[in-house]
Amino acid sequence: MNAENIIRSKRDGRELTREEIEYFIKGLVGGKVADYQAAAWAMAVYFQGMTRRETSDLALAMAYSGEVMDLSAIEGIKVDKHSTGGVGDKTTPVVVPLCAAAGVPVAKLSGRGLGFTGGTIDKFESIPGFRTELSQQEFIDQVNRIKAAVISQTGNLVPADKILYGIRDVTATVDSIPLIASSVMSKKIASGADGIVLDIKVGQGAFMKDLDSATELAESMVAIGLQAGRRVSAVLSDMNRPLGQAIGNALEIQEAVDTLRGQGPGDLTELCLILASHMVYLGGAAPSIEEAHALVKGLLASGQGYSKLCEMVAAQGGQAEDLERIATVNPARLQAEIRSERAGYIESLVTDEIGRIVMRLGAGRERTGEPIDHAVGVKLYRKTGDLVEVNDTLAVIMANDPGKLEVARKAWPGVYNWGDEPPLSRPIILGTVSD
Repeated sequence: MNAENIIRSKRDGRELTREEIEYFIKGLVGGKVADYQAAAWAMAVYFQGMTRRETSDLALAMAYSGEVMDLSAIEGIKVDKHSTGGVGDKTTPVVVPLCAAAGVPVAKLSGRGLGFTGGTIDKFESIPGFRTELSQQEFIDQVNRIKAAVISQTGNLVPADKILYGIRDVTATVDSIPLIASSVMSKKIASGADGIVLDIKVGQGAFMKDLDSATELAESMVAIGLQAGRRVSAVLSDMNRPLGQAIGNALEIQEAVDTLRGQGPGDLTELCLILASHMVYLGGAAPSIEEAHALVKGLLASGQGYSKLCEMVAAQGGQAEDLERIATVNPARLQAEIRSERAGYIESLVTDEIGRIVMRLGAGRERTGEPIDHAVGVKLYRKTGDLVEVNDTLAVIMANDPGKLEVARKAWPGVYNWGDEPPLSRPIILGTVSD
């Protein structure tokens, strides 16, 4: 067995054995498989695809290519959530405390943002004092004590994915469903949760542009979870428009806080309740999704979810007393109000361009390790389907750099597509896939 023959087999459309996949991944991590060989293999997978069994074997081989979190010391059924990324996606600060308030332990390892979709850790680090790096014992102790912790991915977790993703990123092989599914699920499996809820974004501002592809990805990920002995549910959600109104780290935390206090936008609230319902159900705190939904809706209405967020923030060193006004603690110095120059319906939004504009303001990064500005971002006051009159406020751009603010202001009109009739409405939840 050698790397060249494995590459040839996949290039020619043959199904790889579990042993071949494990050999290739071990060789990649151990330095016996060269980067150029991994690039050739990834391209072969891109064109030839993988069977459901191959994809599961790949995910498991990557999951166990390094350290694996042992969460057995945490009491109860541990659940986790993963989003495939979207503009304005701030569900984690809402669903984690809701689940914890329901008694379901959430031990979540999250990443930083790269590109225009933002990162959960970056959002939490906009809270003054919040520690995203805890020792494993601190992490476990906190989840046992208050049922929730969110920390950054550290250590030697899934080294095969780090290597392979870096290669895919520069060889035009990122958008392969087997490689996406195995990448995401390898990290979730290595993170140690018993139950995993996936938020698969669909649409113009998402990686998966159409529902068929997103459903195929969801089914593949659920199958991987089954093979690994985990319970998995996937929710397909709309990303043809940003989620909520706020885009930018501190602004998104503010909107998450507002949502937990019963004052959030309808689309964000609806999605968070659905995701939390699936997590609570997988965590065994309710006998059905319907009863789980009723439970988390009650926890939201009573303020117990918000209280749990304050408890988690305080436990990780953050200034919980500032949460209700987090966006004004260290605000951006500059603002530009964007007003409509025409009347009509917003037919659609160029959602990924909105994300890129916010990234260029400094809220995101193009390369790993780049610093970000937690204060900058955009508040959207009109979205798809809204009827707009001349001079209505469409958005407010918040910046700290005058040059970046001017670039964003000039680019902003291009994010709207207008029409004279209201567009067909699209629900936030497009479907679910479960084991």
